[in-house]
Amino acid sequence: MTVKLSLSAAAMFLALNNGNAYAVTATEQLDTLLSEHWQKANKEQIFFRKDPDTFRMNGKLPDVSAKGRERREQYNAQLLKRLDSIDERELSEADKVTLRLFRYERQTEAQSYKQFDHLFPMQAYAGYHSYFAAAPDNMSFLTQADYDNYLISLADFPRYNQQHIDNLKQAIAKGYTHYCESFKSYDKTISQHIVDNVSDSVFYAPLSRQPAQFSPQQQNYYTEQGSKLIEDTVIPEYKKLYQFFTQQYMPACRKQVGIAQLEDGAPYYQYLINFYTTTSMTPEQIHQLGLNEVKRIRSEMDTIIKQVGFDGSFADFVHFLRTDPQFYASSGQQLMEKAAFITRKMAGQLPKWFNTLPRNTFDIKASPSGGAYYVASDGSGTTSGTYFIGANDVRSEPLYNLEALTFHEAEPGHHLQSALAQEMDIPEFRKTLYHSAYGEGWGLYAESLGKEMGFYQDPYSDFGRLTYEAWRACRLVVDTGMHALGWSRQQAIDYLAANTALTMVEVEAQIDRYITWPAQALSYKIGEIKIRQLRTQAEQQLGDKFDIRAFHDQMLKNGSLPLDLLEQLTLEWINTQK
Repeated sequence: MTVKLSLSAAAMFLALNNGNAYAVTATEQLDTLLSEHWQKANKEQIFFRKDPDTFRMNGKLPDVSAKGRERREQYNAQLLKRLDSIDERELSEADKVTLRLFRYERQTEAQSYKQFDHLFPMQAYAGYHSYFAAAPDNMSFLTQADYDNYLISLADFPRYNQQHIDNLKQAIAKGYTHYCESFKSYDKTISQHIVDNVSDSVFYAPLSRQPAQFSPQQQNYYTEQGSKLIEDTVIPEYKKLYQFFTQQYMPACRKQVGIAQLEDGAPYYQYLINFYTTTSMTPEQIHQLGLNEVKRIRSEMDTIIKQVGFDGSFADFVHFLRTDPQFYASSGQQLMEKAAFITRKMAGQLPKWFNTLPRNTFDIKASPSGGAYYVASDGSGTTSGTYFIGANDVRSEPLYNLEALTFHEAEPGHHLQSALAQEMDIPEFRKTLYHSAYGEGWGLYAESLGKEMGFYQDPYSDFGRLTYEAWRACRLVVDTGMHALGWSRQQAIDYLAANTALTMVEVEAQIDRYITWPAQALSYKIGEIKIRQLRTQAEQQLGDKFDIRAFHDQMLKNGSLPLDLLEQLTLEWINTQK
């Protein structure tokens, strides 16, 4: 079969055989296109829809200027045109999934260039400057090439920083700055990297632990060059950013809580909903879904309060949890040790629930800026995943939440899912692809799966599981409430505090996260609900033939997917199992 190609595509996909031109197969066309795109993404150092927590330096830093965005937009448009020349009917079933997913990503990327994402390179949870500072702790420094690339990255930071500042100046001009109250202490995330002694900088750490096989001359070279770059280039740039942030950005901070209150803000919020949830749900639909979920979960929480014989109201019980010392570790080390114990107990149960387990491991570390999160391996085989936990502030990580938190971030949650994706025989772009609804939905599903696996034997820990689920349900209410329905920051704080056992410090921090990162928090519950729905369908339709291990394999074997495609593939799998 002859495939009809555009002139530019034909030039790429034609080959000579005994002097005669022939068209390559649709599979070869797709493989060539994916390979070229992946090379381009590596050159740009920007991978569309990749988890921002996994940012790592690799020589020259990304180009985030207007010209850079325009260049990538034009290339993405070319890819979409070339995709039309591939006859999907000729592809294997696995390649059809890849084609559909790749086209979906390119269409979504095309939409992103018409939006305002580049005006918000910071949010209460993190920012380009903190991702840059956290990167060395997520990297392996084993070779001279690793250190050479590190020096290139440090030297390139002034350009990278200035391009972001230029974007932030555009944000000021348009009025697309962050809400004042949510960003009032944000300057500390910048100033913490302005140090007097180079050795106190987080950027110095790789220089202090160079490989033993390096000669003394090599070690001296990297120490001297790295120290000079940190002192003369990187720290001055953080001072420059601090001055700009405090003297220009914050005086222009916005007074409205909701993003929809800004010019073009309502359609932008809907775009963000579509991006993070991979659905077309409206704010009103999501808000009502959240109210229904909070009501359901609250009844289960009330049952546990009665079970432990507590004499008092829901608010009294939550106050008891927030203030009683028994529910907090005595030190950061104890907190990490307890988390490590939970991970080992879970590891022993995984084979009963999963046919396929990842080879790669994960570490547990205190998070540098607070909070808990997971950073996946870089896929090279030289780094592990990392479960970061707020061990520097034990009051922020109550022990009654620790099982749920650990199952979400480590196993069977983020580590298991992302490590498996990196080890699957799928195209490179799919191994690091991160749809928030899928990844965070799986993480939340993993929390509840722990209950089925025999964990949460302590009723207080089970209450912690429920308060985490209620927290994610509350997000549907408060995020849409603030960004679309006119809620105030205090109204959102009161609602979250009244329906979960999160500490008040956590509550306020979370609300500021939602204000400055619209719609991202919606992905958790929406994704988890979809996974639960698909499991229920499989159980009902397969009956005795339902195998939980096979179902979990089906959920994970394709890597990250938009929810519609996940549903389509799961329903096809159910039919083959009948």
